[in-house]
Amino acid sequence: MRKLFAAALAATSMIAASAITAGPARAADTVRIGYWTSGVSLGYGSVLESKDFLAKRGINAEFVHFPDVNAPLRALASGSIDLAFGAPVAGVFGTAASGVPIRIFAATQPADVQFVVPKDSPIRTLAELKGKKIGMSPAGSSVAVIAGAILAGNYQIKSSDFSLVGGNESRLAQFLVQKQVDGAALRSVTVAQLGDELPVRRLSSFAEEWKKLTRSDAVPYIGVGAVRAELVEKQPEVVARVIASLRDTLAWGNTHREEVVQILRKKANLPEDDARTYVSLWNEMNRVAFEPADIATLKRQHAVFTESGLVKGDITDELFATRPYQLANGLK
Repeated sequence: MRKLFAAALAATSMIAASAITAGPARAADTVRIGYWTSGVSLGYGSVLESKDFLAKRGINAEFVHFPDVNAPLRALASGSIDLAFGAPVAGVFGTAASGVPIRIFAATQPADVQFVVPKDSPIRTLAELKGKKIGMSPAGSSVAVIAGAILAGNYQIKSSDFSLVGGNESRLAQFLVQKQVDGAALRSVTVAQLGDELPVRRLSSFAEEWKKLTRSDAVPYIGVGAVRAELVEKQPEVVARVIASLRDTLAWGNTHREEVVQILRKKANLPEDDARTYVSLWNEMNRVAFEPADIATLKRQHAVFTESGLVKGDITDELFATRPYQLANGLK
């Protein structure tokens, strides 16, 4: 009886493995993938679309572009897309807490963000941002929520104590040039791209401030992979193959940097210098991970966000769909 059970279990495992690894030999599964065409997502998404990593894994990808950072979440909620590889963490927490059936399947974008002011600014510390205008990604974005939690937790600057001026990265740079904001929370790649055009002085980083706030070495995430609950529950192997494709893209980009530069120039319309700066920070900005430590960091973020009053509602372990990631670990 025990031998019969072991044989049946082995056969089941072989069938499951075959279903996942069959890839292009089977009919491709269509997955509607949405992303924000700015910030970190623009560069990574451009490479993902330009190469055939998804097709090689048996995924027929239909890409949907959004000009607003929170739009992919609304599209997930309405069923207009199936998956977003860089959904804002804070928005995912709030959306899930409201009862929308979505799941997180990977942590994808570390918060590689810096607080900066114009080089000639009299402001020297984050504490001096009280009562000032601060440029950052729009309200509700992960950057805005993390920045708010840091200012409140480390410097007692509440959201009502400063003016949030929202915009995409290029717009925020313009605000700094035109002195329409006193400081800004910008991604490291944007700060590097500014170069001599806009000399800025760095005050601190999200990583440094988060360490101070949480007394941990973990770096918070601004973006995660989010998926409709129905897809991840009924077809976890499909999501696993998407995860494998995201990893393929990440690895290829790291070893083919010159080709990535050309893709960004052509598809993302980035000047060559900006494209090279983006590529130089490829591994710092992009990630495909969902280990226990990553989930613990995300849970810590939710706790900090809710304690600060920046995100409302509880989440459960059900939000973190680990099965596809585990299946993806078995793919070659």
